[in-house]
Amino acid sequence: MGPERSRNHDQFTDTMAVAAPETPVAEVGWAPHYIAVEGPIGVGKTTLARRLADTFHRPLVLEPAIENPFLDRFYREGRRHALPTQLFFLLHRANQVAGFARDDLLGPILVTDFLMEKDRLFARANLDENEMELYEQIHRNLDVRPPTPDLVIYLQAPVAVLLDRIRRRGIAYEQRIDSEYVTLLSDAYTEFFHDYNEAPLLIINAAEIDFADNEAHYRALVEEIRNMSGVRHYFNPSPSLL
Repeated sequence: MGPERSRNHDQFTDTMAVAAPETPVAEVGWAPHYIAVEGPIGVGKTTLARRLADTFHRPLVLEPAIENPFLDRFYREGRRHALPTQLFFLLHRANQVAGFARDDLLGPILVTDFLMEKDRLFARANLDENEMELYEQIHRNLDVRPPTPDLVIYLQAPVAVLLDRIRRRGIAYEQRIDSEYVTLLSDAYTEFFHDYNEAPLLIINAAEIDFADNEAHYRALVEEIRNMSGVRHYFNPSPSLL
């Protein structure tokens, strides 16, 4: 439904905070003003978003999954809680996007672990036809107009890797997530980004790369971001070569 996270887990907290600077990564230099990190549950979105915000000295905006009062019931009891769960995310994400600080010339300057467009992706995966009709009506009435990121980073990993990470991070209600649901979300992300052309896109094979604890892996990614040109790039280095 768009959930993931606890502390350094993917997808939690709704506050915008200026990230504390970390040790410079080789004189970081230029970076996109607005970076959005996306990908399926368990792939490492929030961990990477935190590090990028620290490195590039950007405010950090994270999703509010831990505050969604319907989320535990959705994972425990299934689709009958899908609509309130999704509407909570829609309304909260709309409020977050409306509150993005903007520079009149440069647009937002921040790092997020979500795209507003992902809300509809989860809605289509979880709502039935009648619920989807109501969802679309509310979405239209909100008239959400999210700014376009300067760079979108899409993290990919096989379903087996995602499930292993979900199990290892140990969030109680996430332990009910099965391979069928993770496959559904992973396929939805693949389809969404196959045709995505709203912003420059960096697609990363995150299966074996450790951005959290391996400094060489992370430095290689930062260098890729700094040198990226064009509209679509793929980052798939062999960890053994980093």
